[in-house]
Amino acid sequence: MSVEPDEIQSANRQIARAAGTVMAAFILSNLIGLIRGILILRGFGTGAEMEAFNTANRLAETLFNLVAGGALASAFVPTFTGFLAKKETAHAWHLASAIANLVLIILTIVSALSAVFAPQIVQYLLAPGFVDEPAKFNLTVQLLRVILPSVVIFGLSGLMMGILNANQVFLYPALAPSMYSIGIIFGVLVLSPGMGIFGLAWGTVLGAALHLLVQVPSLIRLKATYKPILGLEDPAVREVGKLMLPRLVGAGIVQLNFWVNTNLASRQPEGSLTAITTAFTLMMMPQALIAQAIAIASLPTFSAQVALGRLDEMRSSLASTLRAVLLLSMPSSIGLILLREPIIRLLYQGGRFGDRSTELVAWALLWYAAGLVGHCVVEIISRAFYALHDTKTPVIVGVFAMSLNIGFSLLFTTMFQHAGLMPHGGLALANSLATGIEMAILLVIMRKRLNGLQGLFILDAVWKGAAACAAMTIILVIWLGWSASKSVWLVTLVGLLLGVGIYGVILIILKTKEVGIVWKAITRRLLHRAA
Repeated sequence: MSVEPDEIQSANRQIARAAGTVMAAFILSNLIGLIRGILILRGFGTGAEMEAFNTANRLAETLFNLVAGGALASAFVPTFTGFLAKKETAHAWHLASAIANLVLIILTIVSALSAVFAPQIVQYLLAPGFVDEPAKFNLTVQLLRVILPSVVIFGLSGLMMGILNANQVFLYPALAPSMYSIGIIFGVLVLSPGMGIFGLAWGTVLGAALHLLVQVPSLIRLKATYKPILGLEDPAVREVGKLMLPRLVGAGIVQLNFWVNTNLASRQPEGSLTAITTAFTLMMMPQALIAQAIAIASLPTFSAQVALGRLDEMRSSLASTLRAVLLLSMPSSIGLILLREPIIRLLYQGGRFGDRSTELVAWALLWYAAGLVGHCVVEIISRAFYALHDTKTPVIVGVFAMSLNIGFSLLFTTMFQHAGLMPHGGLALANSLATGIEMAILLVIMRKRLNGLQGLFILDAVWKGAAACAAMTIILVIWLGWSASKSVWLVTLVGLLLGVGIYGVILIILKTKEVGIVWKAITRRLLHRAA
């Protein structure tokens, strides 16, 4: 089926507009998240209390991601969007009601069992290294039980995000992470002075509630209908379950890697666990702005294209999306690697976060940042598979890649120790290498699935981005050498401005298509406002 150029451009503009909305909200979320991280780390540092909290929070994050995070969204959104595209609204809300009830029941049961068996989970699965430190072990168990209610709340909130995104409503779901951070900030500033680390835990629960509540008005405006049903006999509900099962396996393997990292880091010098957690969070900030924003915006469009049989249009949209992601993620990776230490000092150093903490986090960020491009591309290409109602392929590839990650983690930590290097860096390197392999395999398979990916079009962006990154690297290395004794504010801010400026100028010189599109969009909006 041939597709008119206007239809392709319309779909691409739809993705771009939605991605712009999500990205703007994500910028706000990241800024608030930065404030949250600064307050937490300056208040608690990288010591025993923070190690206990990060370990306890790992289980809650795992349950959320397994049942109601990416696994549910990847299975629910394509099916729900298919009904909307075919104007079968009543069936769409019937499906949403059934999935919401199932999520509520499943997560409540799992959370209750996790609370009962919390000591065993910490001792045998999460942090066996804490057993020799009874105070830290008991604190981890107590914090885990406080945080667990957030899993149920996040489950319903995650489903709500999928419903709103499928209806092309992106702003308030994208603002939800900001509300989560605000809840945690309240916990740190208001609750922690009297409750210590438990104030942070209760702030996490409050943040989850705010994450849900900020989306409710948008859902009401959609005139959503709810029914107290399970719908197990509904083919659509079974389709979501069928699509979700392999994604659950894949998400489980990903989470297993985090558990392995937590397990190994609990046996390493104190601060290692908090260091990899903080560094990974820093790496995920640009990943959220770049890949998650675009992925969230593109999945409903990809799904609608597939539902209407427009695979040629989807191929073009996917190629354009990958170009944009590559052009944004490549300089972000280089910038994080080169500016990692001044960024960490500027953001976190102070209070109980000293030079040693900066050294630990910067070492992990070096190796995590090397995998940023892989993380971003995997986020996009996986959404393309989900839109095709294929959750098996990304899962199979993910299981293979993340199995490698576990092996790499054991190998690299040992190698780093023998080389006299901090071993937690090996955990970050393992993640980056495994993700890069996953990216390469998924791209090859998708290219075959769609009979091409407009490879030359994508490679054009790669070489132009690489040339701009090379120029940016030279300038930043010179700047860092010259400014070594200057204020950390000056080093960081000027470094960021130089990096963005040089990269942008080179892309303009190379006549990169996306620069022209952005410029036209800006001028069009300015002229519209002036009129």
